[in-house]
Amino acid sequence: MAHPYIPLTDEDRESMLRTVGAATTDELFAEIPAEHRDPAFDLPPALAEAELLREMAALAGRSQSELPSFLGAGAYRHFIPSTVDHIISRGEYLTAYTPYQPEISQGTLQTVFEFQSLVCELTGMEIANAGMYDGASALAEACLMACSVTGRDRILLADTVHPHIAQTVETYAAARGLTVITVSTEDATFGDDSACLAGQQPDFLGNVRELGSLADAAHAAGALFIVSADPVSLGMYQAPGDFGADIVVSDGQPLASPPNFGGPYVGLFACRAEYQRHMPGRICGRTTDLDGRTGYVLTLQTREQHIRRERATSNICTSTQLIALAFTVAVATLGKQGLRKMAEHCYHNAHYAAGEIEKLPGYDVVNGPSTGSGQEFFQEFVVRCPAAPGDVNRALLERDMIGGYDVSDRIDNGLLLCFSELHTREEIEALVSALGAIS
Repeated sequence: MAHPYIPLTDEDRESMLRTVGAATTDELFAEIPAEHRDPAFDLPPALAEAELLREMAALAGRSQSELPSFLGAGAYRHFIPSTVDHIISRGEYLTAYTPYQPEISQGTLQTVFEFQSLVCELTGMEIANAGMYDGASALAEACLMACSVTGRDRILLADTVHPHIAQTVETYAAARGLTVITVSTEDATFGDDSACLAGQQPDFLGNVRELGSLADAAHAAGALFIVSADPVSLGMYQAPGDFGADIVVSDGQPLASPPNFGGPYVGLFACRAEYQRHMPGRICGRTTDLDGRTGYVLTLQTREQHIRRERATSNICTSTQLIALAFTVAVATLGKQGLRKMAEHCYHNAHYAAGEIEKLPGYDVVNGPSTGSGQEFFQEFVVRCPAAPGDVNRALLERDMIGGYDVSDRIDNGLLLCFSELHTREEIEALVSALGAIS
């Protein structure tokens, strides 16, 4: 008889053991040392459910997740409207996974269509897909798509792209036998085999750069220009599609979910209409049925292996529609003015903090007045500290603050600090005071 919840009979197990040449299950695991095969666990006594809930609540109460945090570097805390949790919990969206059956997935399909529409408006592009895993995989897929469009095999990646995203691009490219070359945005050189130039706006260190000339240079060489953009910054800065981008990607996390140990996220992916047949992921469209009623369907899904197999443009087989729904609800709730105000608050908080930190002895804001660089930045900037960033962060944690991201591999004693619209003036001034005490 099969064990409860395990859909295998004794005969099934015996058949599998015969196949692998083992007489018993113990023999199957004999190669594992006995002391590791069935170790003893020093567990506390069992608790009743009510007692266990109290214990877990007490443990949760020890969490320091609510401390003021100045850590960004790719994962950001922003205001997420309360409407988001309410809407994503509705029954219309319980079919949050792949909506192959339109007759039972109209709620999800409609929000996919709305999501695509909002992504196009934000990025200034003509067509968007239903979403990717996250911003990193979206940029990697964009680079592969550029190779497909151009028939070339060399990817130029700006050195200002987040290093973790760059590693993702390199991983994707390696499997396809493509070459990734890291280049400076100041002197990128294109060859006949260059498929694209991919950059980030704002870049990894928070800088906002003029990218139109890079787009022109890429196009002159027959390559595509790809931009990975912060979605909040698009409420205030020019859309990449307006300065020549061919593909625009982003990570929806800042407007969809709080930082949560790396996910789940949703990647935004948009491009010019002429490239839509090369686009990874699915596209949802709006149509009418035989009775003239509005309906939503999967219009294009040319990439999937179950459709095109070895001719697929990508092997992505899912999309994080629940997070895409949260993103859609958040952006729709904020509206154009709300998103712009959010971006402006981020900008002003960061610049106020930079001005105050610049006054501290021993601290140097890399893009601050003392450098004379005049480099624009959005919600993040680098501070050159009088001590190692790790020591500074530990000292801040002792003062109940979460510090920034250590970028001393790029800038001596560099600490990347992030300021969003959620930071109060009191929190910023407390940080400045703490940094002053550390110096």
